[in-house]
Amino acid sequence: MTFRVHYLQHVPFEDLGSMRPTLQKMGCQINVSRLYQSDPLPQVQDLDWLIVMGGPMAVNDEAQYPWLNEEKQFIKQVIDAGKRVLGICLGAQLIADVLGATVTSNTHKEIGWFDIRLSGEAELTWIAEIFPATMPVFHWHGDTFSTPGGAIALASSEACLNQGFVYLDRVVGLQFHLETTLQSATALIEHCGNELDGSAYVQSAEQMLADSEKFELINQLMEKLLMRFAQDD
Repeated sequence: MTFRVHYLQHVPFEDLGSMRPTLQKMGCQINVSRLYQSDPLPQVQDLDWLIVMGGPMAVNDEAQYPWLNEEKQFIKQVIDAGKRVLGICLGAQLIADVLGATVTSNTHKEIGWFDIRLSGEAELTWIAEIFPATMPVFHWHGDTFSTPGGAIALASSEACLNQGFVYLDRVVGLQFHLETTLQSATALIEHCGNELDGSAYVQSAEQMLADSEKFELINQLMEKLLMRFAQDD
């Protein structure tokens, strides 16, 4: 089966990253709505999977980014239609919002490589087949969310209590990034480097880019997650 994957992109410098070659290898048909340049959203029936990418805006910034309203409605329609949905960072926050959870500023900014720990609930699900109990992942966020009703909390970190969730086994929200490559991390630093304020959970650009193997390891985890999505369809 060829999966029709549609992704929503909020800024030019946060795209599919390592997911693109994986999806291409899987034979998926890939389409995109670049919301920052007013691309239209697809019809729900024209996709199998929806991927909602990250971005520096907040979920309630509709005044500055009016397309957020339509995007939230669309995400809700896709979830209600029983499709597979993956949200990353802002994407996870948008999914949490449409599922009725609260999205707020986190106590700390979390930017760079920090460990997450799987929750006890997640260890009893298919998530544990993909993620080790503890692992370093790449972060770039200042907001957080509560776990939506009916969802399983995925993980936590020292700086952020809620690092993800799984809803109805087919909707996954990740506050952290597994798709980031050395190149896309460099682009994030170039465009959002003003956020590197030296606070407790914010690493320097040099620290983030020092070890290319870290990116390869998280990209392997993302590949496993996408392959699992395909198995369940």
